[in-house]
Amino acid sequence: MLTLYHAPQSRSSRILWLLEELGADYEIAYVDIVHADGSGGPDAKNPHPDKKVPALVHDGTLITESIAIALYLTDMCPDAGIAPKVSNPERGAYLTWLAYYAGVMEPVLNLQFFDLDEHDGLAHTFRSRKEMDERILASLNATTYIAGENFSAADIMIASLGHFIREMLPASDVVDAYLERCSDRPALAAANAKEVPPA
Repeated sequence: MLTLYHAPQSRSSRILWLLEELGADYEIAYVDIVHADGSGGPDAKNPHPDKKVPALVHDGTLITESIAIALYLTDMCPDAGIAPKVSNPERGAYLTWLAYYAGVMEPVLNLQFFDLDEHDGLAHTFRSRKEMDERILASLNATTYIAGENFSAADIMIASLGHFIREMLPASDVVDAYLERCSDRPALAAANAKEVPPA
């Protein structure tokens, strides 16, 4: 059994989308979290060690962090077509974009949000916002999806940023078209229908 610990309108929303893309059999445990505005609070039933989301439990095994969960789920469901299989040469680009999302995009966007992006050392370590945007545009100008011609879990991570706040991705018609392609996926509509607990 797969259980996703999920808080509405949070980073766990993209894992809900991924589970729908995979056609997985899962249940949702809705939990509270501490929100950026200070509302909410840690939820005792959340198994995440920091009381954040997403947290996934699979037959008693806890997996946290979005990229770890994405790799775990797509490797568990290799025939769903949401990630290149280990033997596929396209897996290199897929893994690269997952790592780039966590290791570069999240830090760069947070540094910009907190007005720390002008720090030379931090910009050198993580890249500048300009460099990040150029890399995303280079990929999407060359391929239909971020890691190639096929939709993958890397697109869920990256498109979810643009769906949440459009300005987190480069201003470009190419990116707008990419986000629209991702938005049109039936699995996203199915995930959105489960975003909040039933009344």
